[in-house]
Amino acid sequence: MRKFLNQIPVMPLVMVAILLGLAPFVPEPHLWQKIKMLINGELIKPIDIFDLIMHATPAILLIIKLSLQNKK
Repeated sequence: MRKFLNQIPVMPLVMVAILLGLAPFVPEPHLWQKIKMLINGELIKPIDIFDLIMHATPAILLIIKLSLQNKK
């Protein structure tokens, strides 16, 4: 996993995390909507779970990558 993350440049990962995290911009970002659904216990449909994973993955990878860089 570390080798895979080291191959990904930081700036493109930041851009993808921001764009996918905020898309679609109107009426509200999917990531925000899915997190609210998760907190309220309304995240039941498989498509919603997939949507949460898809929109959150770049941000999670970015957090892991940055935390691994800080440990060096």
